[in-house]
Amino acid sequence: MQELLEPPTRAEQLAFNRRRWAEIVADPALADLPGKVESNAYGNVIMMPPASGDHSRRQGEIAFLLRRLLGGLALPECPVSTLEGVRAADVGWYSEERFAEVEGQIAFETAPEICVEILSPANTEREMAEKRRLYFDAGALEVWLCEADGRLRFYSPEGPLPQSRKCPDFPERV
Repeated sequence: MQELLEPPTRAEQLAFNRRRWAEIVADPALADLPGKVESNAYGNVIMMPPASGDHSRRQGEIAFLLRRLLGGLALPECPVSTLEGVRAADVGWYSEERFAEVEGQIAFETAPEICVEILSPANTEREMAEKRRLYFDAGALEVWLCEADGRLRFYSPEGPLPQSRKCPDFPERV
């Protein structure tokens, strides 16, 4: 008879992520790799391809606009500790108040209020749905997806939004 293992509690997974992410960040073999590094629930490293010029431009523009419109902190490659490892949002926006709760953490154990993913041709809808779920589980209030043409899609935990509730003046395209 097969024994079923209970998944770790949130506290156990976050503690594991904390230890493993510290090892990953300190690993000199990973430091100079092009592209983004994330981890899965077991601590295995997940490699993402290097960003394109368009990706980098949009990332910078989104971070700039968030800071200009909302203040707070707009963080590129924002490490979010989730129930399935550490994911790096392309841009994470924190209010000053929420950032005070996570400041000093190696991977943020409470997600930013807004997590932004800039899509590449390799991203699938299923993958983005999974990232949205993970960010919302970690406390995000909104997740934004930026398409290859710069068009933004906004989501709350309940589903798609016609525009951002947190930043209603944000443009539909960057």
